[in-house]
Amino acid sequence: MIPASVLLSPQVLKEARRRERRVAWRQTRIAWLFIAPAVLMVALFLLAPVVFNVILSFTKWQKFTGIDQFAGFNNYARLFRVPYFSEALGNTAVWVVGAVIFPLAVGLGLALLLRNIPFQETFKSLFFLPRVLAPTAVGAVWYYVYAPRGVLNSVITGATGSPFDYGWLYSPDTVTGSVIVTFVWQTLGITMVLLLLGLAAIPRDPIEAARVDGASSGQIFRHIIWPLLLPTVLVVTILNVAAGFTTFDLLWVMAGDYPGKRTLSLAVYMYYESFSNGAWAYGSAVAVVLGAMVIAVSALLAVVQSRVSRNIR
Repeated sequence: MIPASVLLSPQVLKEARRRERRVAWRQTRIAWLFIAPAVLMVALFLLAPVVFNVILSFTKWQKFTGIDQFAGFNNYARLFRVPYFSEALGNTAVWVVGAVIFPLAVGLGLALLLRNIPFQETFKSLFFLPRVLAPTAVGAVWYYVYAPRGVLNSVITGATGSPFDYGWLYSPDTVTGSVIVTFVWQTLGITMVLLLLGLAAIPRDPIEAARVDGASSGQIFRHIIWPLLLPTVLVVTILNVAAGFTTFDLLWVMAGDYPGKRTLSLAVYMYYESFSNGAWAYGSAVAVVLGAMVIAVSALLAVVQSRVSRNIR
């Protein structure tokens, strides 16, 4: 039997620590070997274009000239001189609010309704189906729903008995709401599924105890379900905020004769300036501002979610 004094000697402890460092370094190298392809792909197809876009925003690149000419902050100063940018910024704010509130409210209602009914999986599949469709295809289909002689006006005509040919996508009063309805229809499924997962993770014991104490359904939802569901709600909010800021497909397909409409968002304005006007450097500046806004709002919501999660624990 080896004496304890030998096992605890400085030489033995030093050798044990050296062996642990070698094992840890070997495991680290193996881990990096596995994640290196993913890191390389992210750097090549995500980080590099972002850095290149930021560099372009400080040049005079227009069509195929001026990429080697430094413009300083002129492209960013132009943002505040062009009225279309402020219009696009305001429209984006309205779009983001609508893209967050309505899918969340409707998705939460459906999640609460479907969690305890028969054939739940069937209903979830039906509501999730629009999510797997391409946004351009969804926009094209709903364009004909809202057309003057489309499905919606035909239903209204049949219900009222009088001809109705209102241009939902051609009126400034209804175009934004019409596109938001389409967005809600497509994103409702994923919002509902995430909220259903959050509801399934809520323990049953506090709810049953509250029912035994005579709490109503509204009180249970307000004081038990909603606080425990709040982290999931914040995750859904972050996803919808990012989607609201960057949505381009639906807006362009359903109401694409820009500029000059209520649905002129920052994403559409960026595309219009870059590819229709050929002002690629200016479009890059719009993209940088849009990306900074998405990162800032998402980071703020992530901090709120982290604090809420800690409070719940």
